[in-house]
Amino acid sequence: MWKRLFGGGDKTGGNGAYRYGNEHLIELRRIVKTYETAAGSFTVLKGVDVQIDRGEFVAVIGKSGSGKSTLVNMITGIDRPSSGEVLVGDTAVHKLSEGQMAVWRGKNLGIIFQFFQLLPTLTIIENVMLPMDFCNMYTPSERRKRAMMLLEQVEMTENAHKLPSAVSGGQAQRVAIARALANDPPILVADEPTGSLDSKTANAVFAVFEKMIQEGKTIVMVTHDNDLARRATRAIIVVDGVVTNQYVTRALPHLGVDEMTRIARQMNRETYEAGATIVNQGDMADRFYIITRGAVDIFLPHPDGQEIHVDRLEAGQYFGEIGLLERGTRTATVRAYSDSDVEVATLDREAFTTLLQDSDLTRDVLDRTRRERIERDESNLGRPTENMSNA
Repeated sequence: MWKRLFGGGDKTGGNGAYRYGNEHLIELRRIVKTYETAAGSFTVLKGVDVQIDRGEFVAVIGKSGSGKSTLVNMITGIDRPSSGEVLVGDTAVHKLSEGQMAVWRGKNLGIIFQFFQLLPTLTIIENVMLPMDFCNMYTPSERRKRAMMLLEQVEMTENAHKLPSAVSGGQAQRVAIARALANDPPILVADEPTGSLDSKTANAVFAVFEKMIQEGKTIVMVTHDNDLARRATRAIIVVDGVVTNQYVTRALPHLGVDEMTRIARQMNRETYEAGATIVNQGDMADRFYIITRGAVDIFLPHPDGQEIHVDRLEAGQYFGEIGLLERGTRTATVRAYSDSDVEVATLDREAFTTLLQDSDLTRDVLDRTRRERIERDESNLGRPTENMSNA
């Protein structure tokens, strides 16, 4: 299976794991997608970078029109980028011809659509066998046995010889999953697979996905359902054609799509050189910081006048909440780690206040972090050799 995807293991990518230098199973590099319409050009994706590793279950979420479906269509080759690179294993997907694309897709990807797209004149088992026939995988007798095995996995064997019109929507989606697994692809891509299902059926379908992850598959799923998205390994949030930094999502995991979309639009990006001061102790607190690349060092003033290094925070962590929550001054000095530059995403005081008003859970988490950091600092201020945390 992996040999198919990775082109027989021909690794010639220098420091990368794969032929084209990609270190991740799936990499989208600086993807721009522009459509030409009667009203003019419309850019859906704006320089998107995405990395997905083998065995991950990644949810792609965003508001309608954000570009999330176009993003996953880049992975499947259903859409081609206007510029940028799409690398999947050892394959440069954006360079494939239409004929090459069809063969590659059939052998390496399982695609699941919101509205099933089962052929109405074929029985359930024939729909599952179809990808095997198309790609000439397995012998004819093996195809039927494999189709029945897959239908058993999704609890649809009793309906194997029925037409799609004779089963429910949830059952049809189970068949679509079985069909997507027909050629044992290492990657499953699902575009709103539970969008037309009730919550109980959606949960049952999602449980099938979780089982696939346990068996070593990689799944990329577009969904509008926040609760289901939280059950994935991680979420990629698309806002106005741009992917929200994964570390912002990690720092604020309790936000829904609407809140994260608004916050992403309000954030500013800043980069600091190694060793540069980001905030000074005693300054007025005016911004909240999320580290998106690199690390920062936290320093507290000791009563004897010396500066004490008390902690190091890395990508996905935040600082600056103490001064904002207490409407006061900075209690610590924060500097970029001395070995590399640091990138941060910032929210001003007004946006931070709105964030807390709109998400009680996020407010509770930040307030708990604030209390823990203050208590730890107070208890350790006289012991500079021990780690403390401050923001």
